[in-house]
Amino acid sequence: MQEPEGPAFPVRGLDALPPAEMARKAEDVGVAKAGMDVPKIFVLAVLAGAFIAMGAVFATTTMAGGEALPYGVKRLLGGTTFTLGLVLVVVAGAELFTGNNLVVMAWASRRVTTARFAANLALVYLGNLVGALATVALMLAAKQYAFGGGAVGREALTIAVAKTNLGFGQAVALGMLCNALVCLAVWLTYSARTTTDRILAVIPPIAAFVAAGFEHSVANMYFIPIGLLVKTQDAWLAGQEGLPDLSGLTWGSFVVDNLVPVTIGNLVGGAIMVGAVYWFVYLRRRASA
Repeated sequence: MQEPEGPAFPVRGLDALPPAEMARKAEDVGVAKAGMDVPKIFVLAVLAGAFIAMGAVFATTTMAGGEALPYGVKRLLGGTTFTLGLVLVVVAGAELFTGNNLVVMAWASRRVTTARFAANLALVYLGNLVGALATVALMLAAKQYAFGGGAVGREALTIAVAKTNLGFGQAVALGMLCNALVCLAVWLTYSARTTTDRILAVIPPIAAFVAAGFEHSVANMYFIPIGLLVKTQDAWLAGQEGLPDLSGLTWGSFVVDNLVPVTIGNLVGGAIMVGAVYWFVYLRRRASA
């Protein structure tokens, strides 16, 4: 019996897309994101906030009780586990404020209006906040902070205090560095042909930003509020030792000292340091033509 000369159905190539094609794909993705209806954007944004929060839960739990570990090793463990959040966003499908900074490429090519770009970022940011805070409420109800003899709660407080003690300019710079890596992770997924490719593309940049101590606005919508609410658990606090100074951990410090400057830094790092640069390199002439 004669064997067939080729496959019965065409097989899609598995080679990764080169950067020029990645740029065109990023532009098309930006147009699609900005063109979605409001309910769909908002629900997907809520999911993204919850996904990133679950990555933060995983990272906090991993680092809890790790005082004996070298600083870098502990941060690497936390960073590697935190990648769960962006893996869920890019594979399961969700709308994340920091990643959506790359819609700037479609805006720069005049395929998305300024009003639609700004509205998309604002709506996604709001949805991310709702998803993250909903996860905070569930984690508080679950009393997961008491696990490990209270180690999880102590780690949550330590993280929240450190984030609210940053200087304004420092927080902006850390936010810039963070979202440059986050958007590079998203950018790398545009080259992917398979789910495995996408996951592997996400892990190194995301693990790097967490390990290095950079600041992610959506992640901080979980990290700091969970610390603020754990701080209110007086009966639990009374039985804990080695807690950080909680006097400066307030809702005002969360917004003013962290969320505002980190969000500014994220916008600069994602939209300008990554999106605008790759648009200039690969799409500028095409847009002019």
